[in-house]
Formats: sequence, structure tokens, C-alpha cells
Amino acid sequence: MLKLIRPRHLANRACRLLSTHQQPNSSSQDELSSTVKRIREEMAADKQKLNWRKPIGDRPEDWNSKLKLFSDSEQTSDFIVMMQQPLDLSPSNLRNWWDKRKERIERHMQQFIPERHKILGPELAAAHFILYRGGAVKFTEERRWHRATEDGEFSLPNKFSPDFKVEALRCDNMILYFEGLENLRCLDHLKFLSFHNVSTFDDFCLDRVSGSEYPRLEVLDLSGTSITAEGLSCLYRLPSLKLLILNDPKESLEMELATAMLEVALAPLKIVASNVIHQEDEN
Repeated sequence: MLKLIRPRHLANRACRLLSTHQQPNSSSQDELSSTVKRIREEMAADKQKLNWRKPIGDRPEDWNSKLKLFSDSEQTSDFIVMMQQPLDLSPSNLRNWWDKRKERIERHMQQFIPERHKILGPELAAAHFILYRGGAVKFTEERRWHRATEDGEFSLPNKFSPDFKVEALRCDNMILYFEGLENLRCLDHLKFLSFHNVSTFDDFCLDRVSGSEYPRLEVLDLSGTSITAEGLSCLYRLPSLKLLILNDPKESLEMELATAMLEVALAPLKIVASNVIHQEDEN
């Protein structure tokens, strides 16, 4: 006859089996802990051996001369190629080196500073950035343009104020790089933006501008910049754009095709040549 097992006895037996599987013996635990400890000790020893890989000049025991001021901390391939070339102290080469150095410094100075935006807010932070570099700013409910004096001074609050909303920005003839455009973002009331005669403004800059959240931007002046027909495709991100100013919308077949497609995609957008707009301003 078959021996029947009561359900209660079956449950007790299952619990005993599970407990034996879930509780490893002490010897296996000791072996695991010793293995982990050995691996950690080996990793610490390897890190200690790799200390010699620090670049020369970053170690406290290294000696440096005053010529380190002229060294390139990045040590890129361009620097290595330059060191392999014969020394050229001609006036033109020195001038080229000095211009590149100034550009590198200016790019660094134009980088986005989060602390400034936390204190001023995006509106006043953008206004301070543009006025400091010789541009002009116009706020909503005001008819005058704010400009800095010859001494570089201007009267704007030094902390956040909800009364100041940027409506227009003029960056004409400025030295503006890709890094600085990140300071012109989240301007919900911006309707006019001009980069007239900003030679450093290219397709990459335009891509950053189109993605900087300008839901009300209506007029964009790109005359005198270095943009191409390929860069215009990113303007689909500006749905409220009504007027686009270029050097010559018909300067090439590619530019003419790009502007025509843009006018169809962003109707009622109108694209005009710069000579039409800026001749009227001069008159």
C-alpha cells in the first residue's frame, strides 16, 4: 500500500530543504572572503605601480622652469607635429601664434558659467554677456536699446529680476564663438536676433542657436556670417520665424534650393538678401 504524506509534513520537509540550500557553510564563506580580499590587494598594488605614468610636471618632485608658461598642457598631436618642425621666428609666424593664443583665451572666457545663470536668470545673464562684448539688448515694454559705454559700463541688475525679459539681441560685428552661444538660451520672449558681420559664426553655431529654445523668434539676421546651404536645414526648430536675412539667397543653386524648401516648411517665412535690409537701415 502507498504511504500517504500529510500536506503539513510535506511543507515542513520543503522548508528544511530550502534552508539547507540558502545557508552556505562557513568554509565556503571564508574562501569567498579571502578571494575578494586578495583581488582587492592586487588592484591596490597595480594602482600604486601606475603612479609613474603621471605626466611630467604634475608630480610634486618634478622641477619646472618659467618656460612652462608657453607649454601646451593638452599635449595633442598638433603640439607634437609643431615640435617636430624647425623653429620659425618670423614676424608672420609669431603673429599667427599670438592670434591663436588670443582666440583660445577668448573661447575660454565665453564658456557657459552656471553660477551666473543661477544668480541672474537666463534673461539677464544673456544681456550681461552681450553688453559686455559690445552688443545691444532690448527688453520687452521698452523702446530703447541698452548699450555699454566706452568704458564698458552699463546699468542692469546684478541679481534676478522678473521685470527684465529680453525681446531683441544685436550681436553685430562681435567676436562670438561656439562656446559663447550657450549663454543665449531659454529666452522665451526673444523675437529679434542678429549676427550681422560675425565672421566666426558658422553652421555649427547656427545649429546651437536653433536648439536654444526660442519659441517666439521672428527675425534672424545671418548676413556677413560663414553659414552654408547645409546649415540652413536646422532652422526647422524655429516655428515662429518670419524673416530670415542672408548674404544672397541666390548665390548658388544649393543655397537657392535650401531657401526655397525652408520657405515651404516654415510658411509664412520670407528670406531676403542683406543689401535690401541694411541699405534701408543706412538710409
